[in-house]
Amino acid sequence: MHYFPVGIGLATLFAAILLGLLLLLQIGLLSHAYSALGLDPRVATLALFGSLLGSYINLPLLHLPEERIVSREVVEIFGVPFLAPVTADWRGTILAINVGGAVIPILLSFYLLMRYDLWGFGALATAIVAFVVHRLATPVPGMGISVPTFAPPLLAAVVALALSRRFAAPLAYIGGSLGVLIGADLFNLGLLRSLGAPVASIGGAGTFDGIFLTGVIAVLLASLVANR
Repeated sequence: MHYFPVGIGLATLFAAILLGLLLLLQIGLLSHAYSALGLDPRVATLALFGSLLGSYINLPLLHLPEERIVSREVVEIFGVPFLAPVTADWRGTILAINVGGAVIPILLSFYLLMRYDLWGFGALATAIVAFVVHRLATPVPGMGISVPTFAPPLLAAVVALALSRRFAAPLAYIGGSLGVLIGADLFNLGLLRSLGAPVASIGGAGTFDGIFLTGVIAVLLASLVANR
């Protein structure tokens, strides 16, 4: 299942973000943030590339019976136009998981949990972010669940710093990534059948931008403040 769920404007913005991140890695600014995670800058570059490129790939999990399917429709999420997947004679909703917005963040989060033994703090940070994000999440017909783009990374940074300045950076990534996936997507699985979306992707359109920026903004803020 391959489709890019955003218009040309947002796609161009994502490409510009990637180029900017690569520049920051080269000059060492973003390297500082990811060194707080225990990641080599080259690994961080691969993770960023994988997250952006992986947003194009959705791995199907389940087929949910659906009463109505929305196709060939432009849906606005907080003023940003998204393209609902085009379907023909498609009965039901496919529940999928997005590679860039879910698989990679989950794997990296569990790596950080094990590396720094942050199971307690990590669970607490995730629970707080998940609760707030769930309250902010908005069901969007034809698309799925959406959250404000900058709320998760800023919230994750604040929560991480409050819990532990020493491990603020990994906690920001763990809490921000897993908190969005749980609060926005998993807690709203029961609404998917009523949204008329042909594909409902965990970590996909509507939440991917928040998760991706969490991996950049939250970690950068947390690591910079924690090392002052």
